[in-house]
Amino acid sequence: MTTEMQEIAITEEKPLLTGQADAAKEHTVETPHGVLHVTLHGSRTSRRPAILTFHDVGLDSECPLPPSAFLFLAFCQSSVGFTLSSSLTGKSCFSPLFKFEEMQEIVKNFTLIHIDAPGQEEGAPAYPPGYQYPTMETIAEMIPAVLQFFNFRTVIGVGVGAGAYVLSKFTLANPDAVEGLVLVNIDTNARGWLDWAAQKLSSVTSSLTEQILCHLFSQEEMSSNTDVVQFHRDRINKASNLVNIELFWKSYNSRRDLSLDRNYTFKCPVMLVVGDQAPYEEAAVECNSKLDPTTTSFLKMADAGGLPQLTQPAKLTEAFKYFIQGMGYMASSCMTRLSRSRTTSLSSSYSMDGSRSRSRTLSQGSQGGQMPPSPSQTMEVSC
Repeated sequence: MTTEMQEIAITEEKPLLTGQADAAKEHTVETPHGVLHVTLHGSRTSRRPAILTFHDVGLDSECPLPPSAFLFLAFCQSSVGFTLSSSLTGKSCFSPLFKFEEMQEIVKNFTLIHIDAPGQEEGAPAYPPGYQYPTMETIAEMIPAVLQFFNFRTVIGVGVGAGAYVLSKFTLANPDAVEGLVLVNIDTNARGWLDWAAQKLSSVTSSLTEQILCHLFSQEEMSSNTDVVQFHRDRINKASNLVNIELFWKSYNSRRDLSLDRNYTFKCPVMLVVGDQAPYEEAAVECNSKLDPTTTSFLKMADAGGLPQLTQPAKLTEAFKYFIQGMGYMASSCMTRLSRSRTTSLSSSYSMDGSRSRSRTLSQGSQGGQMPPSPSQTMEVSC
């Protein structure tokens, strides 16, 4: 039995061929509701689900950065404890996370599919006056065409803000296509009358850029006018497709209530992530209360601001690795530097859909020898 489990673990740990994980190819995918700009990292032939990401308003999916920038980020996080300045983290919604040093073990084992919302990719031409931008529901309906284009049957979704809403909508409509879901800054509710009135007032007193920044960052970050906030302010102000960004922003603010409850919820494991001072902290807490506690993890991150995937990639990487291991992937994975002193492990094996079996080894570090948080637990991570 032990030998069999070891063999399965070795098979699961087989990475993509050298160089494939770093190869990025851009595609234009035709869907029933228009075209999508999609960036693929890795091989389409992986037997694992792809990791599919969807970005927030004011950000695009990913922007390649020099490897030296991320080596420096890893050094800063581990050695001196400060966050890299915006000049290196760039405009991307996901690059600082997926190019973080400790994330490379995951990147080598999974194909990454980054989807840009319509007209949000860098250099996209501005839509003409009167253009009818798709609703959030329509954008979610475009995703199956992406999976079909790349020949992936299932994915692990990672969404932030508006992207989290889109992936939630997609998952509810296509439960068999999603094996796991990571939702950062999720708000499943439609905007109420008070929210609508506040938004109308804000549109009069604040520029589009400031409205989006208040959506992305915490009040503390905005008040301090951090380098990251200033960088994104300059970038959005100078964006050639600002009209498109405004249309996406209006579409998100017109979203419908997902009407989640314990009877109408996700069928896959879910990890909710939010910073303890993020604009959507209360919305994430409310969402957590509506989901199945046996399949949901809630990660509230201290000192993470509004975009934890940018400010705390090390902590989020570790949580993401546990999440994937809980699904039965990367069984013999090494823990991150944050967990190497941890010694407790659990091994089990199971089959899924009657066609695949895996061994699973979960390692969690605490001095008391506790196991990884169960799906129903809330993890509060401090820096």
